[in-house]
Amino acid sequence: MVIEERIEIDPDICHGKPRIKGTRIMISILLEWLEAGKTFEEIMNAYPELTTDDISAVIRYARKVIEDERIAHIS
Repeated sequence: MVIEERIEIDPDICHGKPRIKGTRIMISILLEWLEAGKTFEEIMNAYPELTTDDISAVIRYARKVIEDERIAHIS
């Protein structure tokens, strides 16, 4: 299933975790790098197959997941 043009999920690859299309680079790994303060350039140096568009897609994907998330309000 393609979630975003550059992100896909395949139950047979990376345990079904979202990843950059055509790679085994999971979205969670890239979010960890971003959380650690790594720049796009640093991430692309570590993963030369990635582009700035790929990393931007990771951020868009995370935003979409949060937007779609339902939060139970506890009174």
